[in-house]
Amino acid sequence: MNVEVIAISTDTQFSHWMWKKTSPSIKKVDYPMAADHSGAVARAYGVYNAKTGMAYRARFIISPDGVVKAVEVLTPPLGRNVNELIRQIKALQTIAKHPGKAAPAGWEPGKKLIGTGKDYIGVY
Repeated sequence: MNVEVIAISTDTQFSHWMWKKTSPSIKKVDYPMAADHSGAVARAYGVYNAKTGMAYRARFIISPDGVVKAVEVLTPPLGRNVNELIRQIKALQTIAKHPGKAAPAGWEPGKKLIGTGKDYIGVY
C-alpha cells in the first residue's frame, strides 16, 4: 500500500523483544516497534496518560508531507480494527489523487467518490 508502519509504545525495547520471542501474534510483526519509555512521543501526540505512565491505544495516519489525516484513540480494553485502518488508508490515497472529491461514510475501494462543497450536501 506504499505506507510506512511504526508501532510505538511506552514499553521498553526489552518488553518488545520479549513479546517478539513469546507472543504468536507479535512474532509475525515485521515493522519497527519503537520504545517510548519516557512518553515523549505519546505526549507530543496527546495520548499520554500521566496517571499510568502509559500511552492510550492510538493510531495516526500521517501523509507523506507530515500532515495528520486521521486519528483513533481507544480505551485500553477495546481492540483496533485493522480492516478499518486499511479502508481509511485506501480512501485517503484515493482522494489525494482526486482533488475536490471526498470518500463518503462507508466508502470502499471501487465505490464512487463525491464532490465537496455546498452543492454536494446530501448527494451520493
